[in-house]
Amino acid sequence: MEQTRIRKIDDMHLHVRQGEMLRKVLPHTISQCDRALVMPNTTPAILSNTDVIEYKKSIIEALPQHSTFQPLMTFKITPAAKPEQIAGLKQAGVLAGKLYPDGVTTNSEGGVTDFQSLYPLYEAMQNEGLVLCLHGEMPGEFSLDRETKFLIVLKQIAQNFPKLKIVLEHATTADAVKCVMDLPENVAATVTVHHLYLTLDDIIGDKLNPHAFCKPVAKRPEDREALREVVLKSNPKFFLGSDSAPHAIADKECACGAAGVYSAPVLLPALFELFEKEDKLDNLEAFTSLFGAQFYGLPVNQNFVTLLKENWSVPQEYGGVKPFLSGTNLRWRVATEISPEPKIEAALHNQ
Repeated sequence: MEQTRIRKIDDMHLHVRQGEMLRKVLPHTISQCDRALVMPNTTPAILSNTDVIEYKKSIIEALPQHSTFQPLMTFKITPAAKPEQIAGLKQAGVLAGKLYPDGVTTNSEGGVTDFQSLYPLYEAMQNEGLVLCLHGEMPGEFSLDRETKFLIVLKQIAQNFPKLKIVLEHATTADAVKCVMDLPENVAATVTVHHLYLTLDDIIGDKLNPHAFCKPVAKRPEDREALREVVLKSNPKFFLGSDSAPHAIADKECACGAAGVYSAPVLLPALFELFEKEDKLDNLEAFTSLFGAQFYGLPVNQNFVTLLKENWSVPQEYGGVKPFLSGTNLRWRVATEISPEPKIEAALHNQ
């Protein structure tokens, strides 16, 4: 059987939830990743240094013995956030602050509307060496235009804070790719696996597919091609942030379905599929395991994961959560196989 090794992943944008859901979804991440930047829009949100310490503790307690996985912590930037909080947050182990514009995704109510009012906060983050992570959608704009409309905010922040590291999270458009490439080296972007696969047609083109619905929503074929091109060519300003966001099936298949794609179970197999098809497997490790570490100033992971070239079908669900590409046959699988778990009876409603 053909097999290969790849350096363990840095997933620089991940939702692992809380409580029972955390314990169900974490094994998929740690089977492939040695580090992940954990998002703070839980319920309640991660706002203070105490919140950070407690949330990190709950993640570590959910890990199996001898696990090498490291959660990288963030805090949620709200309109009430104060510059004087930043030093304490850094001391608590925070690497980045995550800004959610008001109402653009799950648990973003009460988010930011006046981006310039937070300039003193950005300055404090710049001084402390924290990264500013942006959910790049402009509230109130037409859904397919929200990311493009937000790029002016990204440009203004980058211009005013030239030493502040900024990440445009889950880029979805050709406009965003060009913008990030044109900005200085302190600006980068994460790219998800599902946005490398999906267009809007996969969500609403024929039948409604709620399990492919995410924020920002997948865009046009030309946008997907722009993402694929920059990733496959191994541009160091673009690195993996899966935005894997598990929701119970009932919370997806309802009148107001939650936004989020649960890609953690197929993260590396799906990427191997795409990179191999384009004859770019030699560039995969840089995208998954080198460029993110380089941007965040982290040492490169020293552990490896083995993948086997063996056909398998992605299960319809893991623990009551439907994974990305469920029912699809993939050619690569992670050597450490994780079986479907029993359904989660009481999933938490957060992303």
